[in-house]
Amino acid sequence: MSEPLMVLHYDVDGTDFTVAGEASGAVKKVLKQLGVGAEVIRKVAIAMYECEINMVIHAHGGTIDVEIRPESVRMIHKDVGPGIPDVEKAMQAGFSTASQQVRELGFGAGMGLPNMKKYTDEMKITTELGKGTIVDMTVYMK
Repeated sequence: MSEPLMVLHYDVDGTDFTVAGEASGAVKKVLKQLGVGAEVIRKVAIAMYECEINMVIHAHGGTIDVEIRPESVRMIHKDVGPGIPDVEKAMQAGFSTASQQVRELGFGAGMGLPNMKKYTDEMKITTELGKGTIVDMTVYMK
């Protein structure tokens, strides 16, 4: 794996749904400026957005580091939330632990993790109850 051409860092505010998605939007813009293909940009933007929303809904925010390489885009989302009790169950489409209030806002349909998996080439979840979660995703330039 080559050295990153660019490393980007974002803080995700876990208290405000209106700013969720700002990091994925910023990365989308950078990738366009770098001439990355539309399909790669779409996959990165969807996966990042889903993870950002989950960070706001479940973990009160966190950080995102994005490593852009000639062959890939790697997104590392870290939070200090409650952790995921059952990753296998959480990966099932439609499974959600979002509150009724979050669902009334139009979020929490249980498609976040399945969509992250669908739109990335590699995804690893490391989670510890009471400590937080790291979602490490990679999309390859094809």
